[in-house]
Amino acid sequence: MNLKQLAAIKAVEMIEDGMKVGLGTGSTAYWAIQEIGRRVKEEGLRIETVATSQASEDLARELEIPILPFSEIPHLDLTIDGADEVDPQLNLIKGGGGALLREKIVASNSDKLIIIVDESKSVETLGAFALPVEVVPFACEWTLAALERLGCKPEWRVKDGEQFVTDNGNYIADCRIERIEDAPLLEQQLNRIPGVVDNGLFIDMASIVIVACSDGTIDVRNRK
Repeated sequence: MNLKQLAAIKAVEMIEDGMKVGLGTGSTAYWAIQEIGRRVKEEGLRIETVATSQASEDLARELEIPILPFSEIPHLDLTIDGADEVDPQLNLIKGGGGALLREKIVASNSDKLIIIVDESKSVETLGAFALPVEVVPFACEWTLAALERLGCKPEWRVKDGEQFVTDNGNYIADCRIERIEDAPLLEQQLNRIPGVVDNGLFIDMASIVIVACSDGTIDVRNRK
């Protein structure tokens, strides 16, 4: 069993009958959805869910996890998702899977955001992982130039030789910052740029971070 799967199983233990649950996106969230599907099938777990990406929604339907339209779920009890980096204050970089906007919308409408990672994602300071910024296509060259002026060293994300397009029809600029000294300030500066939809800094949003360690232990970190 890999570390991501270990962390996912621990997180899914926190889901109770009757809960409304947000399903994250990416390689770690994949294992959480798999474990939720197992509980639904084998334990008769009764929940309602929404998904942060088409890929996660498709997987949930395949596993017969009840998926509802957002219009039918006003609020979520918890969301389980992964992260690309997490610092000691439980601030995050997310968006490596390209679903940062949907993930942030779902997380902000959840009573709890449970993040699952392996120990390689735990860092002292955010920034080694390139920070994703979602950008509207209109005049995107100007938005990229504004990111450059901010010192973000942005590069358009490419997939299969073509510019990556999110489920929302937007582009992703991956910003090579290396070390983010003031993550809350940078989040505000990025979102003030016209053309930026949102960015992958999740500040003061995670309630619990579950870290699977290479020695087989699980480190559960709660927001203070």
